[in-house]
Amino acid sequence: MGKSLWQWQKEGTSWRGIGIYHVTLTVPSRQPLLGRLVVTDSAPSKARVERTELGRLLLECQRSVPVFHPEIQILQYCLMPDHLHMVWYVRRPMEKSIRQVAQGFWQAVKKLGRAYSYIVEGESDACLTGGTMNERDGAVDACLTDGTMNERGGALRLSSIVEADSQKNSLCLAIGKERYCRLDPVFIERPFLRPLSRRGQLHAMIRYVQMNPQRLATKRMMPGFFCVQQGIELGERIYSGVGNVKLLSMEHFAAVHVRGMWVRAAERGDRQQLRNYMNGCVIEARKGCVMVSPFISPQEKQVMRVLLDEKHPFILLADNGFRNYYKPSDALFEACAEGRVLILSPWTYDADKRHVTREECVALNEMTAELVKLLNE
Repeated sequence: MGKSLWQWQKEGTSWRGIGIYHVTLTVPSRQPLLGRLVVTDSAPSKARVERTELGRLLLECQRSVPVFHPEIQILQYCLMPDHLHMVWYVRRPMEKSIRQVAQGFWQAVKKLGRAYSYIVEGESDACLTGGTMNERDGAVDACLTDGTMNERGGALRLSSIVEADSQKNSLCLAIGKERYCRLDPVFIERPFLRPLSRRGQLHAMIRYVQMNPQRLATKRMMPGFFCVQQGIELGERIYSGVGNVKLLSMEHFAAVHVRGMWVRAAERGDRQQLRNYMNGCVIEARKGCVMVSPFISPQEKQVMRVLLDEKHPFILLADNGFRNYYKPSDALFEACAEGRVLILSPWTYDADKRHVTREECVALNEMTAELVKLLNE
């Protein structure tokens, strides 16, 4: 993996100092190895994740982070079937950087992954009823216990092969380094680190982590509005989109584009033009007009919040494309589930993109005007 993956934090900030980080560890294959989503009474609000033994041991590994690094406090976590979200609070400067801590955590969970792969590899010729897995190796005891149910109805105990918080590697010693290194580590991608630096980000992130099971349940129960749809042709442009494409068939559309001159006038005390325009956008939405905008400026975001609060439909033009398993942000998620929003982007997904540029803002506003004209024809 390239070193650049660790380098995108803002220049001038320290990876060793006090800070809050959103850390995500993923099973790249997206297999539900860590747990199973359970939805009671078909109600997403009652969704929960039943942990597999691999998931349980992964959480034990996470709990060892503050033991080895007492500067770190785990504020929130959520285990999902194929990934783990964590919010880490670095309370005081560390000798090691947060990157090194994440690297150490990653090495520990890869050891768990190889132990899991060893068990799966041995299932084809292991007797699951006798209490010992892979007796041909003669060193690893995988006694059956109340762990994860496998396809044959048995249960395998990973903790008897490797301890999540142990520095030892008994499996490597037992089967030899060469064979050990050939085992799939499962967690082949480094944890993703995102520093939280803006006001309100921590509260929003904790809520996002807490709501993950509910979001996944909602997506599974309403897959149509959350699937990334490619090849949406509008005029001479081709968009990808998430949400309700039927909004494109509505009768009336209007753009939300707050002009800089109105904002500057408001800063000098003349707020009337800006107030009238923003109020006018809301009034049009109340009349049934679908508002279209990238909603970039603070004033445009205020209009979008009113549209969300009053449950009016709108189209959002995004400055980046959609990754696999994309989920709208907390504010947009409910509106997307209810079919009140369509998110469009003319660009492919760029994993390295962090901020919208001025050139992109101008382009998005031009696309908005172009799209509104096209849809109103």
